[in-house]
Amino acid sequence: MDIKAKIEELVNKVKNDKDFAAKFKDDPVKAVEGVLGVDLPDDQINKIVDGVKAKVTADGIGGKIGSIIDKITGKDD
Repeated sequence: MDIKAKIEELVNKVKNDKDFAAKFKDDPVKAVEGVLGVDLPDDQINKIVDGVKAKVTADGIGGKIGSIIDKITGKDD
């Protein structure tokens, strides 16, 4: 299993599927297992969950920083 690819898949699902995002927020382990379709050991699932959370947070911050920079430089006009 390509963990990085699965993390990217899950990040996209969190960003684009409000129902899945709510499930991920409420019970990330169960949400990830549902998408993967396999029951992995908790340590592996937790690594995937942590990777998804980190990527979603980083992408969200990156987007906000980009928006701020655009406002400062006048690119959002």
